[in-house]
Amino acid sequence: MPLIISGAGKIVRTAGGYAVTAVSRKIPLAPLVIGTQFVAVAAQMFQTHKATQGTYRRIDKVSGQVQEVSEQVAGVSEQVTGVSGQVQEVSEQVAGVSGQVQEVSEQVAGVGEQVELIDLKLQDLSGLTQAGFQSLQASVGVLQASTAVIGVGVAAGVALSAVNLWQTMKLREDVKQLRLEVKDGFIDLKEALKGQGTEILQRIDQVAADVEFRNHRTILAIAYGKFLQATELIKLAMSEDISIRNNDLAIAKGMLAEALANYRNPQLLSDTSAAGKLRRMECAWAIEQTMALTFQLQNQLDAVSPCLSHLQSKIRQDCFNVINSCESEDELDFLFPEIKRIHDHDLVVLESWQNQIDWMRSLPESELKLLESAEFSNLEVTPDTNSATTALAAPPEQLFYEKLKEKSHPQSLQDQMIYMMKPELRRQHQLYISQKATSAGYKSLVPSNLQQASDLAVANLYWYFKARDESNAEAIA
Repeated sequence: MPLIISGAGKIVRTAGGYAVTAVSRKIPLAPLVIGTQFVAVAAQMFQTHKATQGTYRRIDKVSGQVQEVSEQVAGVSEQVTGVSGQVQEVSEQVAGVSGQVQEVSEQVAGVGEQVELIDLKLQDLSGLTQAGFQSLQASVGVLQASTAVIGVGVAAGVALSAVNLWQTMKLREDVKQLRLEVKDGFIDLKEALKGQGTEILQRIDQVAADVEFRNHRTILAIAYGKFLQATELIKLAMSEDISIRNNDLAIAKGMLAEALANYRNPQLLSDTSAAGKLRRMECAWAIEQTMALTFQLQNQLDAVSPCLSHLQSKIRQDCFNVINSCESEDELDFLFPEIKRIHDHDLVVLESWQNQIDWMRSLPESELKLLESAEFSNLEVTPDTNSATTALAAPPEQLFYEKLKEKSHPQSLQDQMIYMMKPELRRQHQLYISQKATSAGYKSLVPSNLQQASDLAVANLYWYFKARDESNAEAIA
């Protein structure tokens, strides 16, 4: 939930296709995503990089013209020395050449102004990137801090409700407004959650006293420190010379890889509950997204697309594993709104980012020049000014789940989460329903109708026929 993206959508048309440069509505993103902002930042940086190259080519061209003019002046001087009868004509030539020299000087001055303008644009982009990283740092800190309530083992419902999607949005806003401080990757949850009752405060003390969690906390604090160092280095690199910048970005990627290894440490995840695993995975996804961004900041577009594709696949698989490890209705209540937001927002933004990168990679040089001339300065990508109000309102995913829960049961709800991340499982269930419906004489439950049905309907039908089969098997036995 680090950023709210708002902006007027802009489409750039070329012979190779269209590029959508902005999201057309405000979207409160899930914890890992600041991708849309970085898509816009990277697009502007790509444009600036290309414009800089064009400017330097113009400088080279102008320098060549200066050299050519100088040679003409030298030639004219020889004519003055050797041919006195052409003094008047040569004088006119000298005057003309002087005019050319003046024109070239003006061109050089104009190019200098363009270079200064590009430097200013890079500074602006650096500021925008820094704002995004500050939000990302705060979000990872809040996500990690929530593990101090969840703990290592299975957490009770009251503990999970204290750090669910809605409460995490509120905590993030408190960090953003400097009402809470992230220290060593954690915040003072006793202070942040003091209004939620003594049971929550006792749970925090209980988790803090757990020896196993203290070991986890130490490792997570180290991982967050590496992540913080990497993002600070990336921000610094944006204001440096290109050769130094690329070196610093490479060092930052190494730090991110070390942090990622800690968050994905299988030994730390083996005994962790579904809720705890999700929070660790969200931190890992944020790091992997940052790694993809560093490739884009280095203009390595061929590396960005595979990174984003892998990240989307990893998110789906991680969510699938988390859902399968869900062991209680309390965990189900915690997970469903989170999984839905990841599906509806995070994955959509990452896919859009990847599509834009693939489109840019497909453009020939001639069409990349059209991209250079596109008015990306009109692109508006800013943090949401109403984030405090948004954090106070119940997220739509939470409201959706509360209504859905009235019409379903835990096994069906769990399958509905899986359908979001593994659509192929839904297709398997549709086939099962169709087969059983045919045997039972339900003629309307044909594959074409089931394809149009909601996840709720498919999951409930699947478990209806499963229960029917089990009942028949028990009757025969």
